[in-house]
Amino acid sequence: MAVIRPFKAVRYNKDIDLTKVCAPPYDIISPKEQLSFYENNPYNIVRLDFGLDEEGDNENYNKYTRARDYLNKWLEDGVLVKENEDAIYIYEQQFTLNNKTRSFRGIICLVKLYDFSEKVVLPHEETLSKAKKDRFNLMEQTHANFSQIYSLYLDEEKKVTPIISEYAKSAPDICFEFQNVIQKVWIVKDKSIIEKLREGFSDKQLFIADGHHRYETCLNYKKMMEEREGKKEDAPYNYCMMMLVDMDDEGLVVFPTHRIVRGISDFNEYNLIDRIKEEFYVEKIDIKNDPVGEMEEVLTKNSSGISFVFYTGHSYFYLVKLKDVKYIDQALPQKPKSYRHLDVTVLHTLIMEKCLGIDKENMAGAKNLLYTRDIDEAVKQAQSEDVDCVFLLNATKIHQIKDVSLDNEKMPQKSTYFYPKLVTGIVMYKFD
Repeated sequence: MAVIRPFKAVRYNKDIDLTKVCAPPYDIISPKEQLSFYENNPYNIVRLDFGLDEEGDNENYNKYTRARDYLNKWLEDGVLVKENEDAIYIYEQQFTLNNKTRSFRGIICLVKLYDFSEKVVLPHEETLSKAKKDRFNLMEQTHANFSQIYSLYLDEEKKVTPIISEYAKSAPDICFEFQNVIQKVWIVKDKSIIEKLREGFSDKQLFIADGHHRYETCLNYKKMMEEREGKKEDAPYNYCMMMLVDMDDEGLVVFPTHRIVRGISDFNEYNLIDRIKEEFYVEKIDIKNDPVGEMEEVLTKNSSGISFVFYTGHSYFYLVKLKDVKYIDQALPQKPKSYRHLDVTVLHTLIMEKCLGIDKENMAGAKNLLYTRDIDEAVKQAQSEDVDCVFLLNATKIHQIKDVSLDNEKMPQKSTYFYPKLVTGIVMYKFD
């Protein structure tokens, strides 16, 4: 099963303020935020992980070659420093959600790469080729992982999590606040503890929570290097940097991702409702004074079944509940139950595709379908003239992610949004 190992991480010089040089994962940074990170500090990690395009870029000079040059220069100048000892890094995030303080922790380490067919590392979500090409170009130039792939593990026999918890009773080696989340890191160099962790993971499967594109990029990079150099058992590119978190950690939070529908040429709310009623119970609910709060309350009350909220921007919304799972079972007989009975699967199959004509290619290209995890934004969008309607969902549950992965299936894109996001720039992995 999973093979983990310590590594000599590349980190920012201790004199550098991490709050000024770290960033969120590249794929949630807006163009405005990207420019802000660039301008606020010349050593911000976005210059490596999510560079700006420039006028005159070409095959030999572009954001990827600039990332390579920045990386080499920062290492040369001591802005970045490579550790002289192997270590595993315990990483904890502490945050406030709904006026309650929560936290979760795991370890950042190297994980041996396995093809998905080997069922050691399991995906749960579809990926896009464009995003993988971007990450591959960056890796080909820099030979590095700047951010950790976020994965989950099951520790029913408590072989691993108690070791991490015990070590984290001491004061952290790194502690700072970034975007309202407290970041804590413990640097574990004790060989006996590292060996216990290695043994503890030797019988475990890993479930990718966030970072599917990056993991597949690592596999593609490994394949390219093996074609060039032949297979080498201990080559550094046989491993990727991961954050491993216990699936039962009570601090884990998954947000839903809501669907925004636009540009349907013959869209008609009432015709759509008539079609939906063939397979769903539909309840019209008048809004009193708090659209978002009232919709969230309805979603929460109906979270045990397959249901969602349908809203067109008026003074009412609809609760939509599947009448019988036989409808989705008949529509997708070749798919396992774990996949069929996801709210997002039912929405995409029985409404998006069947009633609105938005097929998978359309969804991938974001032609008629946009996504947001912000329910306020979704409701606001529904009230604009450019949007036909929105569908609001409950969050996918952790056990559903595990079940779909074990059934060798992948959820539709944007099925999960883990919160908070792991920070990029605390530790990095250079392949040489």
